[in-house]
Order: sequence, then C-alpha cells, then structure tokens
Amino acid sequence: MVDNVLNSNSVAVVTGGAAGIGLAIAKTFAALGMAVVVVDNRPEPLKSAEEALRSAGARDVMARVADVSDPVALQSLEETVAERFGGTDILVNNAGIQPGSTMFGTTETWRAVLETNLWGVINGARAFAPRMIERGRPGMIVNTGSKQGITTPPGDPAYNVAKAAVKAYTEALAHELRNTEGAQISAHLLIPGFVFTELTAGGRTEKPAGAWTPEQTAEFTMQKLAARDFYILCPDNEVSRELDEKRMAWAIGDIIENRPPLSRWHPEYADAFAVYLKG
Repeated sequence: MVDNVLNSNSVAVVTGGAAGIGLAIAKTFAALGMAVVVVDNRPEPLKSAEEALRSAGARDVMARVADVSDPVALQSLEETVAERFGGTDILVNNAGIQPGSTMFGTTETWRAVLETNLWGVINGARAFAPRMIERGRPGMIVNTGSKQGITTPPGDPAYNVAKAAVKAYTEALAHELRNTEGAQISAHLLIPGFVFTELTAGGRTEKPAGAWTPEQTAEFTMQKLAARDFYILCPDNEVSRELDEKRMAWAIGDIIENRPPLSRWHPEYADAFAVYLKG
C-alpha cells in the first residue's frame, strides 16, 4: 500500500513545511515528482520553501499560510487541495512548537503547545482523512511525535504531554484505518532523534556533532515508510536504536516493576539504571 504512493502520481500535504524536518520531507516528495502542498503559519519562510520545492523537482507546488490549531482553516485547506489536485494521497502532520514549559507555568504556553502539537495533528487528520478514505486510493498519514512523548523526561511537561498524546492518537488512527472497509490509508508515527533545526538550535549556528540533519531524518523516514513501518524511530549521531529501546523499556518498566515515575532520573535508581544500560 505505502510504496504505491511514493511516486510522481501522488499529492502530498506537509504542515510545518517551511523549514526543518517538514521542509526536508517535502523536498524528498518533490524529488519524486509529486505535487506538494507546503503549509506553514509564517509567510516569508513559506515563499523560500515554495521555491526550493520547485527546484527539487515537484511537478506542482502549492504554498498556503494556515494555523494548524484552527480546524476551520485546515478544512478549507483540504477543500482547496481537492479542488486543485482532486484530493490528497499523503498527509504529514508535522507542525510543532517548543517554547519551553514548566509544570505551573502560564496557561497560555500550555494551551499554545497543546493546540499546535496535539490539536494540529487531530485537526489535520479529521480534515483530510475522510476524503482520502472515500477516494479508495492508497495513501498515508504521517504524524510527527517525539521520544519525549515516550520516555517523558523532566523539563518540558507541556511538550511531553502533547507528544505522548500524539503517540496514542496515531496508534488509534492506525487501528481505525485498518478496520475501515474500503480504506487503503495507513498511519505512521515519526519519532525523530536529535535533529538540528530552528526548534532545537537554542541559539547555536553550527550543527552539534551528535545531531542529524533534517535531510538525514527525511531519508530515514522514506526508507521506513517504504518498509511500511508504523513506528519510525530515528537514531542520531549519539543515540543508537539499541539505546533508545533500553530507555523506552525502562520507562514502561516503571509501571511493571512498580517503581517511582521517571525513575531513570530518581537518585535512588541511578545505579540500577546504569547497570541496566550495560546489561
């Protein structure tokens, strides 16, 4: 199913596509000759992205300013894409923000993160999936999650909550799609590693040695989509898949072993975690 849509006949929509991972994925679609719809809430970077996609080989490009937290805006976008291209084959719900948060920080920050990082994904799927199913064509929906939504490390609770919910939502979406008669749409959860983007730069102008580029992440994503993987768990230059797996297994082990939550960062379990990693 999936590999049938990774070709020049497809129409791909990428939110948060003006820079970073979103733009890199959009460029890989363009290089395959797809029609690409790039969406962002920033007009100026969007203009540059549109030019880059045309240069990358897209057979057609549409650039649209839209706020993914607004369901009406995304429904309007879906209708515009359908009018111009006949419908959507690939939807990448990638838009996200990470302003930083604290447990008892401002309500405005929490709402902004949840409305963009979680509701942006839900709004995108709800706007695009019905017609994608109705058309009866092979297609896919890719939602960008995060390792922080799985191991939920201390330090940015709003982001963790949003990305944990994206994981749960995408799993439920995959189940729903595979049990919907006539649907040829698959769902996938993109779980990036450390990627050097505007979101993660933190004032740095040069890529840290441990980080992947957005282009590396996009290439890995395409390989895993072609393999029909649901969980696209990306490594980077400092964290291997093996290390990711151990961290994630330890996190679920907190429930199974009845340890304190986030025991990986609990001083009484530091030695046990270190031994576990070596085992």
